[in-house]
Amino acid sequence: MSRPTDDERGPGDRSALRRLLSIEPRAFAEDHWGRAPLLTRAVDLPAPFTDLLSTDAVDELVSERGVRTPFARMARNGALTDRSQFTDSGGFGAEVTDQLDSAGILAAFADGHTLVLQGLHRLWPPLIHFTGDLVADLGHPVQVNSYITPASSRGFDPHYDVHDVFVLQIAGEKRWILHPPVQEHPLSNQPWSDRRDAVAAMARTDPTLDVVLREGDSLYVPRGWIHSAEALGDTSIHLTVGMSAFTRYDLLHHVLGTLADDASFRAPLPVGLDLTDPDAVAPHVRALIADLTAALAETDGRDSRARAAAERVGRRFVEVTRPAPVRPLETVRTMAGLSAATVVTWRSGLAARVTQSPESVAVTTRTKTVTLPSIAADAVRQLHSGKDCAVGDLTGLDDQDAIVVVRRLLREGLVVARS
Repeated sequence: MSRPTDDERGPGDRSALRRLLSIEPRAFAEDHWGRAPLLTRAVDLPAPFTDLLSTDAVDELVSERGVRTPFARMARNGALTDRSQFTDSGGFGAEVTDQLDSAGILAAFADGHTLVLQGLHRLWPPLIHFTGDLVADLGHPVQVNSYITPASSRGFDPHYDVHDVFVLQIAGEKRWILHPPVQEHPLSNQPWSDRRDAVAAMARTDPTLDVVLREGDSLYVPRGWIHSAEALGDTSIHLTVGMSAFTRYDLLHHVLGTLADDASFRAPLPVGLDLTDPDAVAPHVRALIADLTAALAETDGRDSRARAAAERVGRRFVEVTRPAPVRPLETVRTMAGLSAATVVTWRSGLAARVTQSPESVAVTTRTKTVTLPSIAADAVRQLHSGKDCAVGDLTGLDDQDAIVVVRRLLREGLVVARS
């Protein structure tokens, strides 16, 4: 994947992750990632977060953008609000019944309901770009929600998330109370509701962190850490930047996936086996573990199996992340006026594999393969490196051939023009 350099991202020429931290990213990775919370005050951060979201932006999303469920929900005192209270048809020409109704939002919000805007990394341009940059920094998928809470209201009971989060306080104040996990590093299929009593009991103990976030503050909460929040004073708005970390369990899952080519592991269990009887099933489990151990210990296939599992992980990452969006009409205009002086670059966040044969060079993405004549191979690799390049400076091509190649790459959404 092409990765933008630090001087290409963020206000003040900072990477996305650096915007959230007062410590070095390396120190965050070693001492906090998946381990311990980290509170960072606005005074220690390079810039506020109001370029990402603001009070006016929330009003615009609610009132003028035709946002629909499930991109929004509301809750009060830990219970979800029936969506009929805050959605309605958009009227003539937009008779979609689950659009946000601004008057309904107002009534529910004034009555103490928290508004949650979900999937803002797919809806709101500043967060679309910020999220793409943060994925490049972290190497893990990222999503963004916003929580808009009325004064002195609590949206959800103490709970834990199955992903890490950064809380970015946009407006107002919010008190956050954090307790240690009752399930360390929970997986996506291990939600807090499965341990509701243990979570409630832990929430009654002395907290590890009890802090009020103010505008511009940042709080990192590792997955599994129990937390609750309450707005103080005026309306509180914060972003929850959720990071779904790939885990060693994911690697294990994909290692086991490589065994699907072995027919012995696909063989059926015996007819008549009582699957409800642990004593009857246990011998088959022991035999499976023995065969699995032997298969994974085979020296001859160890490297190829590791490679295959790694490729499976990569494919999964590409499936759950998205590259930077392209602008179709602007791209068509660029294609029409393309010249040797036009500067282009690889589409940020687009994962692709470049392969070459004597006759051609192929670029394979999640959705397609684009094939070009082999004369374009050096130029394609030059662009795939992620650096800006004028069309006329592409290696191995004269200006006319370079224009033809870049026009094709623009049309296929592999490169974009630099404005």
